[in-house]
Amino acid sequence: MNTSLALARAVADAVLYEGYLLYPYRASAQKNRARWQFGILGPPGAAEDGCGEEPSMSADCLLAPGAEAGLEIHFRFLHLQTRTAEKADDGGRFTPVDSLAVGGANWLSWDEAVEQEVAFGPFSVAQLRAGQVLPVEVPEGLDVEELKDDAGRPAGRLVRRRRALRGELRLNAAEDSGRLLRLGVTATNTADPLPAGNRQDATAASFIGAHVLLGVRDGDFVSLLDPPGWAQPAAGRCSQHRCWPVLAGPEGQTDVLLVSPIILYDHPAVAPESSVALYDSTEIDEILTLRVLTLTDEEKAEARATDPRAAAVIDRCEAMSPEDLQQLHGALRNPHAFAPGPEDYAPAESWGTASQDVPWWNPEAEARVRPDQDAVVINGVAVARGSRVRVHPNRRADAQDLFFGGQTGRVTSVHFDVDGSTHVGLVLEQDPAADLHEGYGRSFYYAPDELEPLEGKENP
Repeated sequence: MNTSLALARAVADAVLYEGYLLYPYRASAQKNRARWQFGILGPPGAAEDGCGEEPSMSADCLLAPGAEAGLEIHFRFLHLQTRTAEKADDGGRFTPVDSLAVGGANWLSWDEAVEQEVAFGPFSVAQLRAGQVLPVEVPEGLDVEELKDDAGRPAGRLVRRRRALRGELRLNAAEDSGRLLRLGVTATNTADPLPAGNRQDATAASFIGAHVLLGVRDGDFVSLLDPPGWAQPAAGRCSQHRCWPVLAGPEGQTDVLLVSPIILYDHPAVAPESSVALYDSTEIDEILTLRVLTLTDEEKAEARATDPRAAAVIDRCEAMSPEDLQQLHGALRNPHAFAPGPEDYAPAESWGTASQDVPWWNPEAEARVRPDQDAVVINGVAVARGSRVRVHPNRRADAQDLFFGGQTGRVTSVHFDVDGSTHVGLVLEQDPAADLHEGYGRSFYYAPDELEPLEGKENP
């Protein structure tokens, strides 16, 4: 479990800092005035007052415990730290300033963050069934860093302040079916309500980037994204609020679960091509790196003065070699890694699909492909433009795909790639703008194994 937990932490760290600091990484940038987009547990009442986020998040997950099962829980979050630059005068007094230059260094007044992790357990199955309420207490903090000029005289100081945080984790478990336990995890901010309307105070009293890592000894977690058939009814009875549990750690291992405020797929991993943590809320690494390199020297200096992590981004991007930049351009991975077998679906050749004996680069091959007329056979049913289908996303779907799960759609086109893949375009019947989208040629695309035919021509 220790190895799985260590690998899961790399992804959890990306979740922790997602949105922490946005390009162009300067305190003066408008979009850096309101950060901390994901996993915020605000103080009670903040959401109702419009100055913060809801105080809790919760998720059910499925656990198949062994006789000696023990569960560890790691609650991880960022703790806002307000850094104030103060300038010294001749009388030994200090005055807060927006910017402070001492010697060859610059500092700005800015909100940093401190990583926090609170661990509990291990808990036995009996303890989980009895329920656990685990208090989370983080004391307030005050740190002062003195700054001296080149002559060694006091020139100013940096004052870092952190508010106390108070919360709790609740664990409960109940037998769901056979050997499965439905384990409930709830994280809540239990701070005293704050005066209404102050977003800065609400953020300072919040758990930021909050997520939970669960590790089990002598037991296995069951995927909720792709549960085995025997566990599907139990998975359907699980509920989530503001977070989603996924299997973490290396592929094939089931002893670590990440309860994330960002919807991920099972066994998420940081791409090996991504060598620099950019923090910028799912931006594409190559684009963002090139943008950083276009900043002026003055802009880079301000970014370095804003936050040590911003300084690290600038330095690492500037130090990248041509080979490092080339690596960011993309990677070719096996497009058939998740492809179903030929018995699951196949092109309906009698409906005008392209001939396989013509090379894809030949213009004749393109002329033979007619997305508005081509068809693909799914579960023995030929699906083409006008067919009705039900959507069941399963290919490492993103959040939008998951929202559409179970909805019905009308097929608009069928596309065959040069690598042998098939993509079915459709509009959702529940979408009141479906006809408008179809008229403009805007479709959602799914693989055939993500669709259930509802009607259509039987395969000849």
